[in-house]
Amino acid sequence: ISVTIPDSVTSIGDSAFRWCTGLINVTIPDSVTSIADSAFLNCTGLTDVTIPDSVTSIGDSAFWNCTGLTDVTIPSSVTSIGDSAFSDCAGLTIITIPDSVTSIGVGTFSWCTSLTEFIVDPDNESYSSENGALFDKNLKTIICCPEAKTGNFTIPNSVTSVENSAFSGCSSLTDVTIPDSVTSIGDSAFAWCTTGL
Repeated sequence: ISVTIPDSVTSIGDSAFRWCTGLINVTIPDSVTSIADSAFLNCTGLTDVTIPDSVTSIGDSAFWNCTGLTDVTIPSSVTSIGDSAFSDCAGLTIITIPDSVTSIGVGTFSWCTSLTEFIVDPDNESYSSENGALFDKNLKTIICCPEAKTGNFTIPNSVTSVENSAFSGCSSLTDVTIPDSVTSIGDSAFAWCTTGL
């Protein structure tokens, strides 16, 4: 099933296409400015979605469990990405965060088991990436290590805080070096690291 949303639509509401497991392709027009909570939740057949440059916010769990997605481009118009927005998107391998994003929710990329790398636009004033992981701009907090990261991972000496669930599900890591600068390790920071650590 393919859906083309007309230009008259300005927002995609809560749970609009929730559990539409047969949905494969959706075309979102430039008139849409927001994708609300759970809009495409559990659309497991969805393989292709283009988020237009007009969208400024992606709601909580908007694409949760869209396991068929292998690539998502977050446009430079987006300023906020909600809690668990792309959680359980097991097909995603690389996430690029544009310079416009100022808010990323809790667990936004959790259980993305194929995710190997975050790339953050260097002009982003809120976030950064190093060694493929997602940090705050000043490298004080590690927010998320990609779950498909393998081998050893050294947290930079500038980091003082490991965010909740930062390494959750990183079962292919064999070693994590935590520097003396770290004073806080969040809830479930290393949960479900079943085979490696």
